[in-house]
Amino acid sequence: LWPWLLASSGLSALLQLVTLPFFPDSPSYLLIQKGNEEACRKAIRKLWGEGDHQAEVDDIMKEKGAMASTKTLRVLEVMQERSLRWQLYILMTVMTTLQLCGINAIYFYSFEVFHTAKFEEYLIPYVSLGVGLCECLSSILCSTLIDRFGRKVLLWGGYSLMCSVLALLTMTLSLQHRFFWMHYFSVILIFLFVVFYGIGP
Repeated sequence: LWPWLLASSGLSALLQLVTLPFFPDSPSYLLIQKGNEEACRKAIRKLWGEGDHQAEVDDIMKEKGAMASTKTLRVLEVMQERSLRWQLYILMTVMTTLQLCGINAIYFYSFEVFHTAKFEEYLIPYVSLGVGLCECLSSILCSTLIDRFGRKVLLWGGYSLMCSVLALLTMTLSLQHRFFWMHYFSVILIFLFVVFYGIGP
């Protein structure tokens, strides 16, 4: 079953490959990058139907004017620009914590935790699939929560809950030989960690 599941991701790529030639080019790309206003209007009509789309063309022209007045910075210039320094620090912090938050370790050791929890060998791949499904569903949930609570609240909350879950997971893994139910608690914590990861970072 796993080879088929892995191969199924190729279906969406194949579908895109077949249908992409039939999609029109982006109107903004045609006008800003190519400078072809007629092709831009044709693409707009194809996307939005017949009608007066002068307002959309004017918006794209304004965007083109704004881009022309903006200087493109190289990586070194971005690092040296004082006005961008705080944004750069925040970006580096978020990306570093995202890489070091422990999600890769959870995925790597989850099979061992499921095995220790006495799951049948044939069930473990499906439980692992459930972990991935949890992350997918929690990411969808995050897209609905982000407008209500904001990115900062979700980041702080997600990382705080992930730290708590990792602390509990360390404790349950240390005590799993003393209490038989600790194995199952560890499995629940893995699922919780993945949910908090999907909602937060």
